[in-house]
Amino acid sequence: METNPIPVVTVQTSPFDDQRPGTNGLRRKTAVFEGKKNYLQNYIQSVLSSIDLRDRQGCTMVVGSDGRYFSRAATEIIVQMAAANGIGRLVIGHNGLLSTPAVSCIIRKIKAIGGIILTASHNPGGLGGDFGVKFNVANGGPSPDTVMEKIAQVSRTLEEYAICPDLRIDLARLGRHDFDLENKFKPFRVEIVDSVELYLNLLRTIFDFSSIKSLLTGPEQLKIRIDAMNGVMGLYVRRIMCDELGAPANAAVNCVPMEDFGGRPPEPNLTYAAPLVDAMKGGDIGFGAAFDADGDRYMILGENGFFVNPSDSLAVMAANLSCIPYFRQLGLKGFARSMATSTALDRVAKALKVALYETPTGWRFFGNLMDSGRCSLCGEESFGTSSDHIREKDGLWSVLVWLSIMAARKQGVDEIVKDHWAKLGRNYFCRFDYEGVDPRAAFYMMRDLEGVITDKAFPSQKFAVGNTVYSVERADNFEYVDPVDGTVVRNQGLRIVFTDASRLVFRLSGSGGGAGATVRIYAESLERDPERQTRETQAVLGPLIAIALKISDIHERTGRRSPTVIT
Repeated sequence: METNPIPVVTVQTSPFDDQRPGTNGLRRKTAVFEGKKNYLQNYIQSVLSSIDLRDRQGCTMVVGSDGRYFSRAATEIIVQMAAANGIGRLVIGHNGLLSTPAVSCIIRKIKAIGGIILTASHNPGGLGGDFGVKFNVANGGPSPDTVMEKIAQVSRTLEEYAICPDLRIDLARLGRHDFDLENKFKPFRVEIVDSVELYLNLLRTIFDFSSIKSLLTGPEQLKIRIDAMNGVMGLYVRRIMCDELGAPANAAVNCVPMEDFGGRPPEPNLTYAAPLVDAMKGGDIGFGAAFDADGDRYMILGENGFFVNPSDSLAVMAANLSCIPYFRQLGLKGFARSMATSTALDRVAKALKVALYETPTGWRFFGNLMDSGRCSLCGEESFGTSSDHIREKDGLWSVLVWLSIMAARKQGVDEIVKDHWAKLGRNYFCRFDYEGVDPRAAFYMMRDLEGVITDKAFPSQKFAVGNTVYSVERADNFEYVDPVDGTVVRNQGLRIVFTDASRLVFRLSGSGGGAGATVRIYAESLERDPERQTRETQAVLGPLIAIALKISDIHERTGRRSPTVIT
């Protein structure tokens, strides 16, 4: 306990007009958070003030980060401001580090009012990279729209913030730290906890660890390679995959968290995880995985670099959940996917006779479904999958699901996926990202495209590309009605569905950290014939993509000649 009470200071400030959080919190260039006077402080105050004062006084919050540059300084500011704003207790990961799934787990375990996560997910780190602040609510999931709007309202009128500038905390010292503050009857408490332990304990209740360990260490040992991409997941990979499950130390690579993630974007895809892809192509390793910076996204590779599309990964997991003790005990309540994710999951739901929910993009939309007992498994095409064990996407959980399936079926990744396609069909799927587009150009392009596809004559249209003819069945601007509380969310993306079950989806993304807008185009085509399920994705989807480019006129409207990224 401090001998002299720490003063609480009120600092005058001016509001910023760009602090409405997006799908994944507030993301900006690191230089904005670090260099703009009071920018971080204003946003943290807006988050804290969005919590009703009666709920805030003496409550518990969780704080963690993916370890990117500026996280330690930001964590110290959050501690100082939480103390000054009446928070009673902060639980923080050792050295400030916690994965996003671990934060969700801890919030739920200790019944915290919420948590602040310092991450920009898969965006680059370092001085010239991106920084982000996420606020997760009491169910452990991302803020719903109502909370984000309240934060935005506070941010637009903020005139002052409260802080204890003299409060210092050693993030490296595990244990409880109490601080006596001016005008406070109870001490302010900070608990620095092991970053992995509570999350690991939860995983032990979900999986058969002995089965997975036998797969990784037994006579028919599966060789694996797990790339933590120098994000926070290095702590979890070493502790859980190596120490707990017996994978050799050299199976875990890039496990030292770095402020700049080793100079590459911590994005688990074929482009940025190329070293993992190359290592898998040798044929000696049977299973590979990579994670993003904060551990909620993942990529799965099989022998010889066989890539599992995230939408396929979700569908394969859903079809094999009986391999997991957690689901054998609790049963299946339903599945959910974002609208842009392929419809492969829909056919699994139909085969298993469980409900299927189609939501807008954004993990927060799954929370109500899971809280109301409607949903057991959910996922998005952007490499995120999870279940109702927490309220966030969970990369390591997804990897353990895959290893459990492999242990039960005694098959490799490619065999499991190809068997799935043969039974239920393959959804060829890809996404084109046009990043940093002029926001006005993107807005008007989407507005005009909506006018085209919602015209009464559009559903009768036919598009001929080479020898292929696509007939439009329906088209709309996706609207979601929450089955739990009746909330209506509109303008969530333009979609065109053809009579052969092919789809095109167009949407503006709000997850970038830099300037400009991101336009995303998704193409999907169903192939039921097993003899035609191993073709090259871009060749199969070429005609659909040609239609998308023609009707959107995206290259002419944006001045681009090609997408920034294809996944």
